[in-house]
Formats: sequence, structure tokens, C-alpha cells
Amino acid sequence: MQNRRDFLKIAGLSALGITGANPVLDAFAAGGHDAEESVFRILKNEKALKAEQWAMVIDTRKFESEEALEPIVEACHKLHNVPDFGDPELIEENGDCAEANKRHEIKWIWEEEYGHAFPGKAGEFVNDRIKHLPFLVLCNHCEEPPCVRVCPTKATFKREDGIVLMDFHRCIGCRFCMAACPYGSRSFNFRDPRPFIKKEDRNPEFPTRMKGVVEKCNFCAERLAVGKEPACVEASDGAIAFGDLSDPESSVRELLKSNYTIRRKQGLGTGPAVYYIV
Repeated sequence: MQNRRDFLKIAGLSALGITGANPVLDAFAAGGHDAEESVFRILKNEKALKAEQWAMVIDTRKFESEEALEPIVEACHKLHNVPDFGDPELIEENGDCAEANKRHEIKWIWEEEYGHAFPGKAGEFVNDRIKHLPFLVLCNHCEEPPCVRVCPTKATFKREDGIVLMDFHRCIGCRFCMAACPYGSRSFNFRDPRPFIKKEDRNPEFPTRMKGVVEKCNFCAERLAVGKEPACVEASDGAIAFGDLSDPESSVRELLKSNYTIRRKQGLGTGPAVYYIV
């Protein structure tokens, strides 16, 4: 039998994308001991992708412009109901100004220039290709995540497979995690994000958030649970690899063996799980 802490973590999946007409929620609805056993049976299904330590390798050589990154960002944001405060029609409809929308932007994965993504590695004589190359950045799912240590409600927690997750229902909006994250990988909903999600784009299988909640990339934990790779990996046409860092035969380990890679702010000791081939 799993301990209470493990069970609460799994229960938190209801806030991480396992919603709607779903067997996990159906099991919880039944209540009692049977519900707990049902959840464990569901989550231990044969389709789920598993790893001791999930990691991502992004091959920057396969991206030549910001336009090449747009399908990847769009795939992630549409899947996870990330609001678009920059949509002109929605701005007019909600009476908001573009400047405020930019300041309150919600980002799970986005483009950043080299000097901002790797401030400790930037220099006057950096290779021109690297200097002007757009880099995809996201939550690094650190080995030693500072965000987890500072969260007072345990809304942010780390799974045994290395993924740092959020239970949106437990988040009280203190933003301690945002202050602790050295990568700027978390966004805060200063306003209700739901009016800024077009009805035709809304994914009913992933929960929308509310005002006062922090959110970020979750390595598509809800997709891994049903045997699918992260949306960004699927949309990258081979430019992003995802796999078990502990497995010498995994795709990520093979790439790390044969290519020079860098990680963001590696000297801080957080142990980022996202690597970049340059």
C-alpha cells in the first residue's frame, strides 16, 4: 500500500490534466478504499511512459528562425489552455491594453535569445549563429528544484521520475516559487485567463486555471500517463528528444554522448533536466 504522501501526489493529477470524462476522476468519485485502489491500477497501466529521470535534449542546429519555433509553442499552449493576452479581438472584447497584456503574459514554453537564456555564457565574441539563434526555454524540471523547497502549501512538488508538477487547487498565489526559480519559468495569473482562450481552441481534457494561480510546463505529464510524448517533442519534427536520463540506451543519452550540450545556469546547482545541443 502506498503512503499518504504518494496518494496525495497522485490525487493532484486531477489538477494536471486528467479531467472530464476520465477513469481517474470516475474512480475518485466512487470514494473510499476502492477509489484509491482503482487509481493505482489506472496509473500503473501498460501504456504509460515511465523513466527514472526524465530529461529533454533540444537540438538548436535544427532551428534557423523564430518561425521554426512557432508550431512547437502553439502545440504546447493550445493543449494546456494557455491564454493569449495578445489577441487583438480578445483585447478589444475585454477592454484591455496591449501593454498590460504583455506584462501579464502566460508562458509554458517560449523563445529567448542566447544572451538572456545563457547570461553566464554570453560574450562579445560569441559565434554569430549562436548569438542570434532563438532558443526554446521552459521549466527545467531541476534535480534540486528551489521552487519545491519554498512552496508553503506543497502545491509544487517533484515526482520520483524527476518531473516538477503543480497542483493548481493547492496554489495560494504567494509567488514564492516564482521568486525562487532562477529561470523565469513560472507565470502568474494576475487576471482570469479563461476569457482569453478562444472557445474553438480550448482543450476540454486539460483544466483551465483561475486568477491568482501560478502555472508552468509540466513535461506533459498527462500525455506520458497515456503513452504519448510531450506535445513539444511531437511538434518538433525530431529537433527535441525526450527520454530517460538514467537509461544508457535512451535517445537522450545517445545525443549527450555524441554532441556538446549546455544547460541554463548550470553553476547554480539546481541540476536542469533540459539540455541544448549547440
